[in-house]
Amino acid sequence: MEFKAEQKYLLLSPRKIRPVVDVIKKLTPSKALEVLPFIKKRASEYVLKVIKSAVANASQKGIDVNNLSFKEIQIGEGPRLKRGMPVSRGRWHPIKKRMSHIKVILASKEAIVSKENKEKEKIEDKKKEVKRIVKTVVKKGNKNGTKS
Repeated sequence: MEFKAEQKYLLLSPRKIRPVVDVIKKLTPSKALEVLPFIKKRASEYVLKVIKSAVANASQKGIDVNNLSFKEIQIGEGPRLKRGMPVSRGRWHPIKKRMSHIKVILASKEAIVSKENKEKEKIEDKKKEVKRIVKTVVKKGNKNGTKS
């Protein structure tokens, strides 16, 4: 089962959020909640809030927090605010204030294991079908490649 949480239109560049996410994406959500307060980046506060929201969504459904893992963490680009810096001779230089979207998807570990088992079963079924097809093919006479 999947549990999602999303933060949109965050006035922080995706480039500044990605290093924080790279630190925690291999961890479990409960471990990430312990580590994030000690990362001295502004992005860590926002990532922490989104992960807390996703964990709360899971606990609302009665899932144990220790059995969760990150299925996906996306950092996407949002719209850009176009601002300017006035310079000499009545001109201005553009400044693009970048926004970002954070999306966290959690999955229970049991669901991940069952999905892997289903994929293995599908592969085995396909192999069996291929063997059946190969056995049913009847060999015709040998051809030497010339047209007759």
